[in-house]
Amino acid sequence: MKVEEVRGLSEKEREEKIVDFSQEIFNLRFQLATGKIENPSRLRGLRRDIARLKTVQRENRTSDESSLKQENKASSDK
Repeated sequence: MKVEEVRGLSEKEREEKIVDFSQEIFNLRFQLATGKIENPSRLRGLRRDIARLKTVQRENRTSDESSLKQENKASSDK
């Protein structure tokens, strides 16, 4: 999943993707433990996808907080 794709998702969709990917990681780890995993590199990709999703979430939260601070500062300066 590319960063552009992640940024195009809504907040709710990002949350759902994180839950889905986490569940898939759980299943793949279980397969790894039993020796039946077909594509072990998929684990690495999923961890990175989750990191991308969480990074974009954090960026959005940070930008929202900074815009609120700027609005509050502008209104208090008047």
